[in-house]
Amino acid sequence: MIVSLVGLPGCGKSSVARLLARHYGWSVQDTDSEIESRIGMPIRDFFAVEGEAKFRDIEQATLADCLKASQGGGTPFILATGGGIVLRPENRDLLRRYSLCFYLRTTPEELARRLRHDTQRPLLQGVDALRKLRELSQQRDPLYRQTAHYVVESGRPTVWALVHWICMQLELGGHCRPPSTLEA
Repeated sequence: MIVSLVGLPGCGKSSVARLLARHYGWSVQDTDSEIESRIGMPIRDFFAVEGEAKFRDIEQATLADCLKASQGGGTPFILATGGGIVLRPENRDLLRRYSLCFYLRTTPEELARRLRHDTQRPLLQGVDALRKLRELSQQRDPLYRQTAHYVVESGRPTVWALVHWICMQLELGGHCRPPSTLEA
């Protein structure tokens, strides 16, 4: 089983993924980290040199490789994705088909507050971040909703509250069992 997380930059995908993985004893994969490993540089630098289209090609290949693990009934893991991964229909299809996908939905205003000092996200550099996040939200919200099996409102709750909500959905939906709290 693969649990994937999608949403705008700064919505908490990486943080939630780490805590979910710790809760279940699963591993974490992060498409952005995997991409940086493959290209040998920060994504923002790659964006500046090669452009977004080339980045999206690498992102699509990386996602497909990450999701191959699910086809053989492999070890469960949590997959944190980049904010723009849903832009390509092939990626939306892969995420929906091969993972249980959660959309961590946050308002552009909350994201702008969280990201006011960020220097790593290429689409938010040198622009009015709130305006850009509103544009991204308008463009991507329907795509996230199309991809996700569940929508999680992640505006102000703590990361642990989001993790508990996702765990509840996974366990009540019969997708996994709660981790044992008893020692054998």
